[in-house]
Amino acid sequence: MATEQKEDDQQVTSSHAVSLRGKVEECYKKIKENAETYPYVWASYITVYGGFSLWLAYRWRKLRKTEDRVKILQERLRKLKESEVSASSAAAVEKAPPSTDKIAK
Repeated sequence: MATEQKEDDQQVTSSHAVSLRGKVEECYKKIKENAETYPYVWASYITVYGGFSLWLAYRWRKLRKTEDRVKILQERLRKLKESEVSASSAAAVEKAPPSTDKIAK
């Protein structure tokens, strides 16, 4: 009984795969026939959408480059700020001991 059920499942699965493959082939044939019938329409679609895709790719790349530059500048600014803070705190530490010496005297 289990083998019969497995065979039925395999037949259903294989028939579904065949029907899916048949649908895909049928759709491909329709598209191919349409492209052969109306080549100028398809060429205009390819030109317009291809150009639009190239423009989007260009803008995306430019955006990524700008973002990378901004990240580098932010990192440089952060390091500069840290060095200024450490320098000012070191200067404050150097100034602090002489004033405590005056108070101690």
